[in-house]
Amino acid sequence: MFETEKNLEHLILIGVVKDSHPEQDDYAEQYLKELAMLAETAGAVVAGYMIQARPQPHPTRYLGKGKLEELKVYAEAIGATGILCDDELSGSQLKNVDDALGMKVLDRTMIILDIFAERAMSAEGKAQVELAQLKYRLSRLIGIGAQLSRQGGTAAGGAGGAGGVGIGARGPGEKKLETDRRHIQSRIKQLNEELQDITTSRKVLRDRRIQTGVPIIALVGYTNAGKSTLLNSLTDANVLAEDKLFATLDTTTRKLELPGGASVLITDTVGFINKLPHHLVQAFRATLEELQYATILLHVVDASNPDYREQITVVHNTLKDLKCMDKPMITAYNKADLSNNYNPGEFAIGVSAKTGGNLSALLESCEKVLQSMRRKLTVIIPYKEGHLVSLIHNNCEIITEAHVEEGTKIEAYIPEELYGQLTSYTVVSGA
Repeated sequence: MFETEKNLEHLILIGVVKDSHPEQDDYAEQYLKELAMLAETAGAVVAGYMIQARPQPHPTRYLGKGKLEELKVYAEAIGATGILCDDELSGSQLKNVDDALGMKVLDRTMIILDIFAERAMSAEGKAQVELAQLKYRLSRLIGIGAQLSRQGGTAAGGAGGAGGVGIGARGPGEKKLETDRRHIQSRIKQLNEELQDITTSRKVLRDRRIQTGVPIIALVGYTNAGKSTLLNSLTDANVLAEDKLFATLDTTTRKLELPGGASVLITDTVGFINKLPHHLVQAFRATLEELQYATILLHVVDASNPDYREQITVVHNTLKDLKCMDKPMITAYNKADLSNNYNPGEFAIGVSAKTGGNLSALLESCEKVLQSMRRKLTVIIPYKEGHLVSLIHNNCEIITEAHVEEGTKIEAYIPEELYGQLTSYTVVSGA
């Protein structure tokens, strides 16, 4: 059964900016366009926009008293069912805005968590999202209580909500968060234990990969930049790739052969976004830890997005917070067939993940970075130790190979992790 626009939640998007602008309506729509994308991704209709110019959000009401009164009149006039604020609200802000308006109040963090709750598919992803939601709501029980009491009146909205539950109420919201603080804390403890088990298993797999010496290329980037599409184009991974924010949440890793013959692992990661909720970063820490063990970061940028420079800044700042900015990085300006508004370079390549354009140049850049991190080595492996030949084939970039009387003679770029195992077979070595 398809939901009609009449059944969807109609939200007014609200923001606070430091500077006022003469064309307020046009600026409000431009300023809140990403919030609009989030709302539409969650299954809502954007009914209108409103911003207030002030040094910072009001500490207890988000907006000034007069602006809240104006907002209430505006909402009633256009038949809005709720509002969505472009910042994370405190419990007191939620309660006071709810008291002032008498309608559903959502904030940016709620809508992002709501989208994640709908998109999470794996057991790990679902546990991570539920943990983030519970931690968020635990600190806002007073403000959330008023919102939950309104679920019955706004239950028609929200795509994907089980039984018609409205936006902001997916995941643990469906389990009636009117339960007491101790019950929520108990559930948080249980989820932490489940995720710790998953983290331990992930570490075992990661340690095995590290021991094999296979380089890891991690795809990073702003949400909807085209990471999953690029992974599919490079590896036939068949990962879901939609033109939506946070289309895929679960980490996917595939094997990839570079032009020189070396094998690498390429892994997709959750997309970043401006004002990424703190609780979400905490909950996904086990997944995001994969970035710390990557050999190369492949930063996918949507070159056709007019705000791509700001998105690059958000990604870089997030990587700094994760302590990953010291890693070699290649920038893939995706959708370069739609825009040439970027600066290409040796490690900044314009590509089209959808059409496959210039992907060979991208892989060559990856190869150059890996070569710079490896040592050139010539070895003779005795025939009785053929397992080392297989190890070299799987993890090194081979330059030449020949069979001689003593064994297999191979000239290759060797990763640092394997160098110690092979130095005793060295014929000639070079930096």
